[in-house]
Amino acid sequence: MEPKKEAFPEPNIPQKFLKPYDPKAVEDAIYEMWLGSGYFNPDKLPPRHKEPFSIVLPPPNVTGTLHIGHAAMLVIEDIMVRHKRMKGYKTLWLPGTDHAAIATQAKVEGIIYKEEGKRRQDLGREELLRRVNEFALESHDTIVNQTKKMGASLDWSREAYTLDEKRGKAVFEAFKRMYDDGLIYRGHRIVNWDPKGQTTISDDEIVYAEEKTKFYYFKYGPFTIGTARPETKFGDKYVVMHPKDERYTAYSHGQEIDLEWINGPIKATVIKDESIDMAFGTGVMTITPWHSNVDFDIAERHKLDKEQIIDRYGKLLPIAGEFAGIKISDARKKIVEKLAAKGLLEKEEDYTHNIATAERTGGVIEPQIMNQWFVDVNKKIPARGGKSLKELMLDVIPQGPSHIEFIPDRFERVYSNWISNLRDWCISRQIWFGHRIPVWYKGEELKVSLASPGEGWTQDEDTLDTWFSSGLWTFSTLGWPETTSDLATYHPTAVLETGYDIIFFWVARMILMSQYLMGEVPFKTVYLHGLVRDAKGQKMSKSLGNIIDPLDMAGKYGTDAVRMSLIVGTGPGNDTKMSEDKIRAYKNFANKLWNIARFVLSSTEGETLEPGFKAFSADDEKLTAERRAVMEEISREMDEYKYYLVAEKLYAYAWREFADIILERSKDILAKGSDTEKKSRKQFLLHTLADILKALHPFVPFVTEEIWKDMPVPDKKPLIIETWPI
Repeated sequence: MEPKKEAFPEPNIPQKFLKPYDPKAVEDAIYEMWLGSGYFNPDKLPPRHKEPFSIVLPPPNVTGTLHIGHAAMLVIEDIMVRHKRMKGYKTLWLPGTDHAAIATQAKVEGIIYKEEGKRRQDLGREELLRRVNEFALESHDTIVNQTKKMGASLDWSREAYTLDEKRGKAVFEAFKRMYDDGLIYRGHRIVNWDPKGQTTISDDEIVYAEEKTKFYYFKYGPFTIGTARPETKFGDKYVVMHPKDERYTAYSHGQEIDLEWINGPIKATVIKDESIDMAFGTGVMTITPWHSNVDFDIAERHKLDKEQIIDRYGKLLPIAGEFAGIKISDARKKIVEKLAAKGLLEKEEDYTHNIATAERTGGVIEPQIMNQWFVDVNKKIPARGGKSLKELMLDVIPQGPSHIEFIPDRFERVYSNWISNLRDWCISRQIWFGHRIPVWYKGEELKVSLASPGEGWTQDEDTLDTWFSSGLWTFSTLGWPETTSDLATYHPTAVLETGYDIIFFWVARMILMSQYLMGEVPFKTVYLHGLVRDAKGQKMSKSLGNIIDPLDMAGKYGTDAVRMSLIVGTGPGNDTKMSEDKIRAYKNFANKLWNIARFVLSSTEGETLEPGFKAFSADDEKLTAERRAVMEEISREMDEYKYYLVAEKLYAYAWREFADIILERSKDILAKGSDTEKKSRKQFLLHTLADILKALHPFVPFVTEEIWKDMPVPDKKPLIIETWPI
């Protein structure tokens, strides 16, 4: 029996290129190589890396797993960072996670109730916090590992957590400074109340859901008023109209009118206010100051009474008479029937509108006037030139003294309009997980202190809004309130990259905190990405069954394919359509690069790339000039954050120009050309492949780094710190 013949590689081909590119076989090893090199840490970069470039990672919540929106964020930021690192910047991309107080506690409470039938009060504060922290740690490890799978070149040695000791110190320092400057106060104002979660929530934790209901028109004395919420009308004793509305000139401000209402006769007062839209409905409205932001503002302007109609569990209070104790959803029909029986119902219409619900609990938000902690955005600050927080926040728009560039620039106007109408910020939450408010009480006394002032003092039960701690993110992660070299070197950060959907809730609050506490902007540029939708442009959701898991797709097609699919065709500020077909197409691109490398390396065996090579043929000189023009163009666009254009152009140059045209034409030259022509073409192929790999590295780092290992380049370094082509 003859011995089995051993399979040898084809002549001149590195053995690994005999097989198709297999991402699973290389990605983990390459990431470990990057970690081991230390080059994610700017302190360990070669000496040429001098000018700082810094980004802080928008901290993902420790509540779940990486979704496609997170993946898009990671890819865009990694492109920024890898590009700047290759250009010689001392590049810091600082990672961290957010404790996401309401979301995390709600998640754990839900698990406990499902498994044990217990609520937070049954466990007590200490035991609940132990369990929440345990869950948060497990979730943290999951999302960090998934972040690494996406190839994110983050400096893990500087990782932060919004609830760790250093960030806690920063939070309490910020609270004390703001309290001492009169910017934090406690008072009765209207807030978003979640009856199901039993806490106030911020505007960004609200999800608007479409509701089909009825819109009712009622007789209110001589007027007709319209409402979709008759259950709030028990305390309505003011009727408001525009002072210039000619239909109501017979009525004067402050005039009292006797009329019949839900539970009997009442005395209503006429209020003239310029905020009323004369074109809407009848131009007349009654107000419920306790349960509406708009109505609350009117009541504040005219010093009107405010009466609570609905309790914190969504039930009617004794002011509702016979309806007291009934859930508002159950009471509505009965109230309408009573008004109809009195002859006060004029008509009803089908009505579709959006109602505010709590993102984490699904509870319908009920505005309430409550005694909470607030940040005053209008109070003048002597230490900041007599400007208010709102004015400091507006300083960053064009022509402002502390300009921040918004990409796309249309969001500058969006930001400006929102800040101009900014209300005082409610920062207290009625949950246990989070930074507990550092305020202590003893009778009528109050102290702000990081620790108990002594016997007899009781700490405030509430915690701070998560956005209070994440608002400090750009500088708390760099060591503030301590004076550190990181803070001096990397703040303000170069770029904040995040979704346009949180421009108000996070971007604005970071600007507020940094302008006040640091006296400078937190970042010089804001790059806003859009939402990742399905192939039909629909928002991804479990109910639609259209969720694309980036980790599943990376396992199936490779991380580079997922990265390219999230970039190509997606400009800043625009939503992108995603499908498995699109990801599969970029798996083909990774394979194409692999085959290009196979051809070039097998065709140039024994040849070493010569950095200063000049003896190009006329044809190769022309091709070299064309390649340089492409590289110069994409380099300008990289500096302009036009990554979607760069990715498309590199794809086209590598596949259509280099592979389909140049390599095909090279076969004759390499087979039949003179030694000089062969030498010229081999050098051109090596230089071109090197430039393609370098330029594509920020986009597809794994396949480019794996190919780079076999490139015959003198004094070769890992591609992650190689010099950018231009």
